[in-house]
Amino acid sequence: MRSVRRRRPAAGLLSASLTVLSAALLTGCFASGGADGGSGGSDGLPSGSSSGGRLRVALAFPPTENFSPYGADATLLSRLGVTEGLTRLDGNGAATPALAESWTRENDRTWLFTLREARFQDGTEVTPAAVAASLTHATRAKPLPTALSGVSLTATPSGDHRVRVTTEAADPALPQRLAGPSLAVLAPKAFKADGANGKQGAAGGGAKAGEGARPDLVATATGPFALAKVNGSASATLNRFDDYWGGRAHASGIDAKFIADGTARANALRSGDVDIAEAIPVSQAASLTEGTAREVPTARNTSLVLNTRSGVFADPAIRAAARAAIDTPALATGVYEGHADPGQGLYGPALTWAEGKRVRPADRARPASAQDVRAALKGRAITLATYDNRPELPETAQVLQQRLEKAGFTVKLTVREYGRLESDALAGKFDAVVAARNSMLDTGDPVSILSSDFTCDGSYNLALLCDKAVDRAVTTADAVADQGERQDAAMAAEARILGTDAVVPLVHQRIIVGVAPSVRGVDLDPYERSLVTAGTRR
Repeated sequence: MRSVRRRRPAAGLLSASLTVLSAALLTGCFASGGADGGSGGSDGLPSGSSSGGRLRVALAFPPTENFSPYGADATLLSRLGVTEGLTRLDGNGAATPALAESWTRENDRTWLFTLREARFQDGTEVTPAAVAASLTHATRAKPLPTALSGVSLTATPSGDHRVRVTTEAADPALPQRLAGPSLAVLAPKAFKADGANGKQGAAGGGAKAGEGARPDLVATATGPFALAKVNGSASATLNRFDDYWGGRAHASGIDAKFIADGTARANALRSGDVDIAEAIPVSQAASLTEGTAREVPTARNTSLVLNTRSGVFADPAIRAAARAAIDTPALATGVYEGHADPGQGLYGPALTWAEGKRVRPADRARPASAQDVRAALKGRAITLATYDNRPELPETAQVLQQRLEKAGFTVKLTVREYGRLESDALAGKFDAVVAARNSMLDTGDPVSILSSDFTCDGSYNLALLCDKAVDRAVTTADAVADQGERQDAAMAAEARILGTDAVVPLVHQRIIVGVAPSVRGVDLDPYERSLVTAGTRR
């Protein structure tokens, strides 16, 4: 294979470039800040050409959709260094170069992205036609990726190295949106089914060929590690992609295990069976070898989400009673043992810009009395559901069960593995769900998560909320281009959402990642999109 051009600016230039990028977000042309952004980890190690050993990684969430890049599995792929998009996010949530080395906003609805020289893991070149086709497939996926919630876009090649992306309505956050894990760029081969029966490769899950078919992720992405083999929901094998545009990875590959039980993940790290274990339970952190528990402030919130469409919580006063019953500081100090902050809203302390912009929730209903709650239940129990991939969630749900029962509710608690819970939760089969959600995971844009999670047409609307005032506030915020003003508008929309009591923020999480003492270069990403990079090694 021919070599790929690599640009490596000096560290001072990179720092200055990122500062400019953050300030200039959404307003003009973005020059490349450097091709190394995804190659090194948080320990500052550059990528290199060493032929290091394989990394053993324990992830908390097994693939639920056979590694479809369009749903929850997209984050698994990005955290393992398999997939990339045109852009990525810096520490401030601003879009920075990835497969696109620069971009320009041509008008309100059109952006022109200039591609860097890169190759897909199958050896073919990353071309404008391939990028446009990949984004087009994402727009036709069912269900639609959450990053595209409320957005209609068209991607077309424009010359030898450029892709033009046009949105139906003005989208000031498009560069951030294209950093979403579910909008990763894949090779044309990913979309070709193997055989007339529509079966795809090891990661394809047997989807039918044609529009909306699930792409095959085996060696068709652009990241430093290529997916080689998938063993159901138990494990996956990844090999180094030697022609990665950002430089050859230190590790020769990754052996990933999916271990839903948090204690089992911690034990695997303690015993030396894995080198990296994500989402270590707070109860296990103190028992790890000193220095192996890395705490990461994140944009992830644990919240109580109430079903506003059917059941007892369709009544705003009953929702208000549930909210009034909850003691968020006690959850932060008790269940999370101080490794979390009491819930303030949808944007927590990791997003420093939110602190001085918070708006008081609007038009909240008066909480119903315990007597009124019991009368509304008519002897029935509400169903409170959560999942055990994050071990603090069942304990949080148990505490909430006790608090709600003191407020007059009768509560039936359901705990499942996330893959067995999500579809029922989205279908409204529970009265309430305790869930952990990174507010910046899908796009890095504070408005986008409001659209996907709390509007009438939202693609991840666990609350099944459909409120005209909320929709208007989110639409207003989505039309704002200036970054600071967009944040202000997002906070005003947040106040509208919190005013409905459809969601009760419980705590803002700090994630604990277990890292063996011999391992360097792990990316401790507050947005939880990245974990293993080309610079990670042991």
